[in-house]
Amino acid sequence: MAENLMERANDILEKAVFAAAEFQEFNQEQTNKVVEAVYRAALNARISLAKMAVEETGIGIWQDKVWKNVIGTQLVYENIKDEKTVGIISQDAVTGISEIAQPLGPIFAVTPVTNPTSTAIYKILICLKTRNPIIISAHRNAVRSTGEAARICYEAALAAGAPEDCIQMIPAGSRDFTQTVMAHPRVALILATGGTGLVKAAYSSGNPAIGVGPGNVPVFIHESADIPYAISSIIKSKTFDNGTVCASEQSVIVEDKIAEKVRKEFERQHCYFLSLEEALKVEKIAVVKDSMSMSPFIVGQSVATIAEKAGITVPEGTKILLAELSGVGKEHLLSVEILAPILAFYTAKDYHSAIKLCIDLNYLGGIGHSAGIYANDDKRVMEFSQLINAGRIVVNTPTSQGAVGGTYNMLPPSLTLGCGTGGKNITTENITVKHLINIQRVCNRKMNDRFFSVDRDKYLDENCDETDLRYEYHKNH
Repeated sequence: MAENLMERANDILEKAVFAAAEFQEFNQEQTNKVVEAVYRAALNARISLAKMAVEETGIGIWQDKVWKNVIGTQLVYENIKDEKTVGIISQDAVTGISEIAQPLGPIFAVTPVTNPTSTAIYKILICLKTRNPIIISAHRNAVRSTGEAARICYEAALAAGAPEDCIQMIPAGSRDFTQTVMAHPRVALILATGGTGLVKAAYSSGNPAIGVGPGNVPVFIHESADIPYAISSIIKSKTFDNGTVCASEQSVIVEDKIAEKVRKEFERQHCYFLSLEEALKVEKIAVVKDSMSMSPFIVGQSVATIAEKAGITVPEGTKILLAELSGVGKEHLLSVEILAPILAFYTAKDYHSAIKLCIDLNYLGGIGHSAGIYANDDKRVMEFSQLINAGRIVVNTPTSQGAVGGTYNMLPPSLTLGCGTGGKNITTENITVKHLINIQRVCNRKMNDRFFSVDRDKYLDENCDETDLRYEYHKNH
């Protein structure tokens, strides 16, 4: 069985290696031609792919998935189209250093069920732009839609002159095969977007990996905030595709002094605060207690569906369910990440207690990912930002759209968000083309006159200390 898996993996990687060799010969113009053709084809299929994703997975809202596809195609393309990714990408006459971009080689890309088409397209675009063949592993519940996105992109790439097998998909359904491909010595990099287990497997494979995991995003509403605006913004984000973006808000934290205003504003904007009994019913269907993880059956479901599953009645048109919690962790299961229109709601006695709650929530399961703050007080914004361990601190902005970038701010649009070392990732950045190239540095001879003009005998004199040597180093300059 193991030999059979390796034979299949060898076949896929052999094709990818041949594609990589051909891609190596492409210049920037040829590369750009392929990328533009793929972007155009994928953007034109944005609606059909969105509908297919919802039909297949039962997750989210097709209209919002259209916008995800737009982010993954048009916004990503506009961000990367002018990037130099081939040959000499910079030259510095002062230092004498030139930088040359080289492709990495075959990239193994794992895509999630929540964004089965947009993430696939985005990863295809940044791989092709950097001349790296891509091998896609789709979620088992999204094989058809991810496969259709890959097919559309592949046909467009071939028509534009791309190498054969520059885009491949592995058969779905076998975790063992996925791990075999992950660990294959010819894989240059794993680009993994998904849950904690997947990311851990990617980093344990023995190959370089960029993996991004969960984001238990806390949002602090400071007393200086425009409260109606803040609530409207949170609703816009948390209801987007029924909360399936990993950067969507998971909890709202306020001080006692504005708590009642915030509650009333949520209610005015058609959100519903659960009673203790109702919250316990929602908790049972939304969170797997033993693992303290969200139930897959609740991901991307509407409020009406969640209420029906939980056996509770909520007003028609309710946008978000809120549960008032008094703590964080296993005794308060709704404090974990839930990719659905459910929010935890916390009140704190003062500012410092509120920040401590945000940090506790951040450390519960979203270290390094994202956080949000609504405030019209720059001092408080910067204090919050320096205390919270998050790669993206989104200010007065919907966190779903804000963290992904390209709409409400100038972050690079990306559907893979780095979580830094806190989240066991290599970077906190939004992953884009610069993360998928090797850079060679050509260093011309440039003498360091300051170093060569020193009296070297002094470095061999035990009586000379740092003060003497510093003076010697700087005396002629």
